[in-house]
Amino acid sequence: MRRKFQFPVFIGITAFIFSSCSTASKDEAKPLDLEKAKTEIQAMEDAFAAAEKAKDADAVAAYYSDDAISYSRNEPPTVGKAAIRDSIAARIARDTTGNQSVYKVVDLFGEGNMLVEIGSWTSMSPDGAEKDKGHYMSYFRKKDGKWFCVRDMSVTSMPAKK
Repeated sequence: MRRKFQFPVFIGITAFIFSSCSTASKDEAKPLDLEKAKTEIQAMEDAFAAAEKAKDADAVAAYYSDDAISYSRNEPPTVGKAAIRDSIAARIARDTTGNQSVYKVVDLFGEGNMLVEIGSWTSMSPDGAEKDKGHYMSYFRKKDGKWFCVRDMSVTSMPAKK
């Protein structure tokens, strides 16, 4: 008699466990509105460019998470928001050209609280002449409702100077 009840109880418990697991994963998986994210990321890129133009290293560094790593051209990776801020401040201090950059979101891929941006950048002289251009890739993580860049890397599309 005991065996008659064990099997249905086992099946019931197993079904409950599996249904509980599938319900939890559906709740955790929130769809990412890529159009909204694109608008948010483009606004971040515009703020980054404006901060560079204003020579405000703190405002540029606000783009990054505390644990960010930036892979810049022709230098070793810069690890951590504070080091990235110092690197930006040094670059801004050396700049006497008055060039300004424009960043444009080209494509986004993402899910949940993670997002990868592929973008283009153009550096222009004060008179509007193109000085350099290239592409970049940035990996973002959303924390407390706000996107932060965790990793970024950029390359130039211009031929190497001889």
